[in-house]
Amino acid sequence: MYTDLLARIKNAENARRESLQAPFSRMDFEIAQLLSARGYLGEVQKRAVGRRNVIDIRLKYSGGQPALRDFRIFSKPSRRMYTGYREIKSVHQGFGLAVFSTPEGVMHGGEARKKKLGGEFLFQIW
Repeated sequence: MYTDLLARIKNAENARRESLQAPFSRMDFEIAQLLSARGYLGEVQKRAVGRRNVIDIRLKYSGGQPALRDFRIFSKPSRRMYTGYREIKSVHQGFGLAVFSTPEGVMHGGEARKKKLGGEFLFQIW
């Protein structure tokens, strides 16, 4: 689940690790690729370790500080939050990223607005 992935990333960055491995799921892999493309993570790869697949994530630091400073989870299994494309707002005055699960896959808020797609509001990251 993406909540576990975000917590693993933040804890690894606070411990100043270079990389981490997380259990593979398609949604977590898409989210990790999105965060990598937007500059919050380094390289992201899928690897097989024994019989299990894992996500290999290189962490990224800028000026000694983690690139991913914090996150806030909105959608939880007990409470799903859905947002139309008209209600999508910027995060931290444009310095953050809102992540949505739409019918066309996982994407950030700006891309969802351009494509006029709403969906499940997963989390914000800055």
